[in-house]
Amino acid sequence: MIYDIVKYPDKVLEKKASPVTKFDAELEKLVDDMFESMYAAKGIGLAAPQIGISKRLTVIDLSFKENPEEKLVLINPEVTVQEGKQYEEEGCLSLPDIRDKVRRAAKVRVRAQNLKGEWFEVDGEELLARALQHEIDHLDGVLFIFKLSRLKRDLTVRKIRKLIAAGEW
Repeated sequence: MIYDIVKYPDKVLEKKASPVTKFDAELEKLVDDMFESMYAAKGIGLAAPQIGISKRLTVIDLSFKENPEEKLVLINPEVTVQEGKQYEEEGCLSLPDIRDKVRRAAKVRVRAQNLKGEWFEVDGEELLARALQHEIDHLDGVLFIFKLSRLKRDLTVRKIRKLIAAGEW
């Protein structure tokens, strides 16, 4: 099933998501649907709040279906190590056509659970580090535009309000 992507300013995007506690067939189906929804929207990462489900669950596939081994399912993830800095452009499925540069750690280690509830760690650098941080931010109710300077954020929010008023958002 392909879910619609929730757009800012929907309140589910600004709410801290609840931990996943049940590891069952229903969760597996949700993960499959999330990958399908992410691919349909032409994204490389998707957090459950972006489809209106306030759970600490995210999927990432930097290869965009090219390399199945690169697919990541992160349940109840947390960043445990951050190193270095990068300042690169980001976009977000919940903020279509809005892109801007964001400061992030250049390397991260993330601890998360898999579909069976087992804990594991994943290390990411560059784009993967950015994707991990971006998606985990979603689980904490933080959008990348909240990391911009106050002026850039205000201009972006104003632009979105105009698009909403014009019925184009």
